[in-house]
Amino acid sequence: MDSSFFFSFCAATIAFFMLLGIIFVLFNGKFRSHQENKITASSSSSSPSSSLSLNCKYHVFPSFHGEDVRKTFLTHILKEFRRKGIDPFIDIDIERSKSIGHGLIEAIKGSRIAVVLLSRNYASSSWCLNELVEIMKCRDELGQIVMTIFYEVDPTDVKNQTGDFGKAFTKTCKGKTKEEIKRWRKVLESVAKIAGEHSHNWDNEAAMIEKIATDVSNLLNNLTPSRDFEGLIGMRAHMKEMEPLLCLESDEVRMIGIWGPSGIGKTTIARFLFNNLSNSFQMSVFMENIKELMSRRMCSDDYSAKLQLQKQFMSQIINHEDIDIPHLGVAQDRLNDKKVLIILDNIDQSIQLEAIAKDTRWFGHGSRIIITTQDQKLLKAHGINHIYQVGFPSPYEACQIFCMYAFEEKFPKDGFEELAWEVTKLLGRLPLGLRVMGSHFRGMSKQEWINALPRLKTRLDASIQSILKFSYDALCDEDKDLFLHIACIFNHKRIEKVEEHLAHNSLDVKQGLHVLVDKSLISIEEGRIKMHNLLEQLGKEIVYHELGPQSIRDPGKRQFLVDSRDICEVLTDDTGSRNVVGIHFYPSELSGELNISERAFEGMTNLKFLRFYYRYGDKSDRLYLPQGLNYLSRKLRILEWDRFPMTCLPSNFHTEYLVELNLRFSKLQKLWEGNRPLGNLKWMYLNRSKKLMELPDLSTATKLEELFLIGCSNLVELPSSIGNAVNLQKLYLSDCSSLVELPSSIGNAINLLCLNLIGCSSLVELPSSIGNVTNLQILQLDMCTGLVELPSSIGNLHKLQTLTLVGCSKLEVLPTNINLKSLDTLDLTDCLLLKSFPEISTNIKDLRLMRTAIKEVPFTTRKQPQNRRISDEIAIFYFVGNPSEICQKFQRISDGL
Repeated sequence: MDSSFFFSFCAATIAFFMLLGIIFVLFNGKFRSHQENKITASSSSSSPSSSLSLNCKYHVFPSFHGEDVRKTFLTHILKEFRRKGIDPFIDIDIERSKSIGHGLIEAIKGSRIAVVLLSRNYASSSWCLNELVEIMKCRDELGQIVMTIFYEVDPTDVKNQTGDFGKAFTKTCKGKTKEEIKRWRKVLESVAKIAGEHSHNWDNEAAMIEKIATDVSNLLNNLTPSRDFEGLIGMRAHMKEMEPLLCLESDEVRMIGIWGPSGIGKTTIARFLFNNLSNSFQMSVFMENIKELMSRRMCSDDYSAKLQLQKQFMSQIINHEDIDIPHLGVAQDRLNDKKVLIILDNIDQSIQLEAIAKDTRWFGHGSRIIITTQDQKLLKAHGINHIYQVGFPSPYEACQIFCMYAFEEKFPKDGFEELAWEVTKLLGRLPLGLRVMGSHFRGMSKQEWINALPRLKTRLDASIQSILKFSYDALCDEDKDLFLHIACIFNHKRIEKVEEHLAHNSLDVKQGLHVLVDKSLISIEEGRIKMHNLLEQLGKEIVYHELGPQSIRDPGKRQFLVDSRDICEVLTDDTGSRNVVGIHFYPSELSGELNISERAFEGMTNLKFLRFYYRYGDKSDRLYLPQGLNYLSRKLRILEWDRFPMTCLPSNFHTEYLVELNLRFSKLQKLWEGNRPLGNLKWMYLNRSKKLMELPDLSTATKLEELFLIGCSNLVELPSSIGNAVNLQKLYLSDCSSLVELPSSIGNAINLLCLNLIGCSSLVELPSSIGNVTNLQILQLDMCTGLVELPSSIGNLHKLQTLTLVGCSKLEVLPTNINLKSLDTLDLTDCLLLKSFPEISTNIKDLRLMRTAIKEVPFTTRKQPQNRRISDEIAIFYFVGNPSEICQKFQRISDGL
């Protein structure tokens, strides 16, 4: 096989992947185009009446017989129309004849509402009858609204063409075709069925005219397309997500929940739905902020409270303020045959749903009840399974929302781009915050923006705080405490760590976390607790004011210290008290250095959580202990202190409650003298502590799960007591360049899952006891340049999935029993002396042999597994020798499979 095969093979491979790429781009573009067209069509489609209303020239088209009403009733009603701002069509300039002309037809089509004033002699005019035919045609085809007024004529006579009305109609029909008469009879029958005002029911004609004009005005208001939501960012995406939940084509009665945190836009979405859907229902109501309707929390059997709520609901939906509600069955009795749209905004108690919408059987076919709430549990308890969780807008959309309020356009003004993005980031993409602060910044100069930013970083706007605090106030005391712990100490932390750190804090952490999730105060994402920026700031504000003026003046009296200026004051003046439970400090926020008093922590006897954390990329030391440190609380559960400046922890440092020790980039040479109780220690991180020469005795660290010693370049050995860490799962020793060996006791760490020894250049061998660590899944030995061979016991690691030996330049052979069925990744890149290769399992998916001396790879089976393709299941890389040799190797492997 010559070199031309190699180049042909490579060219074919490249062409194949290019073709795949082109197909993907074309398909993706077509798919996206289809989706966008579909969304556009959905958002632009509307009912006939709504599209008619957009192209109307007149508010009202009055159809009447002039001799009966022109000088009396019509004159008065047109005057009342104009007084109410209603613009009617007047046919003064149109000459009447037997047929209506194009101009009149256009006037009918160009009116939002047709008012048909049926009088005794209305049918005596073929003009009026033809006009009515055109009106009813617009009603059927364009959805035009038709209102009727029966002026001194009975609707039955109109319907059946009897009485004086019928006599007039009979005269008009003389000489007319059967088709024409049939059309007239049909429209008269139809218009007579439209409920309207009857003059015989009114003693006062002026009152009747007032009522009709008011009804027309209200109807016009409902028909007028709202512009309140024009330019609303992201609403199209929300509607697309809600389409299958609403399922408007279904005749079932459906309850839908809209769930999310305060300020996320639940009410805005509900209003948008109401605005767009209400005309499709017989009755509709938007009950705003129901939570505020109840002055106190009610128990579920508070009957009077339920009656009061149902009264408010019924009075709104039927537009009758003085309705009497003697029992809770009234809503069902009145609405069970009505197709209704009900929006219940900001529900926070089940009693509210029980009073207003206890059961879908209360409402007629096709009804939709939409509930907005922060409490997912409340929805599920009511049997509501159609729930839309409102997500945060994308960063781009968030900036657009902010700019709409700050600049009244979607994009920042010139020179404000960076400032707009910074504010958007600080507000955490919460629409409420974006709206409030956008309005706050509107009209400010660039310098005023710059001056306002520091306060925005540390203080919450009062209007935002008042809305967000509703949810906090509704929590029980225990859940409030958990909320504050997360806001001040544990935001973005792993959930298992939070549960462990608070396990002995008299808090039911697991249940409390469920409550906070259900109430949209936190979320759990990828195993971490996430609290929104503004909710976090709310928690800090609550702590700031928890003791009133005293806690503002004396920060050392607070439960948590989170403000850098307050922390500096406490640590330099020794004013910390037993009230302080946690400190969370970013030294990177300091403009200069901070010299901490040796007695700084003596008053903080209840301190449990101490976090000093430098921001990524900050390489400047800012915290110093010029006189050392006399004391740290014996109750400490977390000690996290980046760049800890001492060579050893205080001699009186207590470890019995310690759960997490995190001293990255420290100056430590050793942690402490002697044996300490470490029964609660689960996580130890000492990364980049380059002066660290020894670890303490770990005999009592039986709960230790993670030990990270990355970059501890002076560490020569691990204590043999590490074998007592029987629960150890992760051991990271990468770049421990002085580490010569692992103790044989490592074999006792039977629960170890990952062992990282990358860059341990002084490591010569692994102990044979490594074969006892049978749960090991990942073994990384890259750049262990002193490693000559692996122990044969490695064949016992039947759960090993990844073995990497990149750059082990002295490695000459692999154990013959390396045929591990679980192994799917083996990387031997740059093992320059490695010539021989044992049989390996065909389960392997990623085998990398670049820059090795291996010429042939034997496999344990010569048959390719059924329905497998080499390119899908195994990637084999060769870059040794000339192209001809490469192709020969590839051919042998392919033949073997």
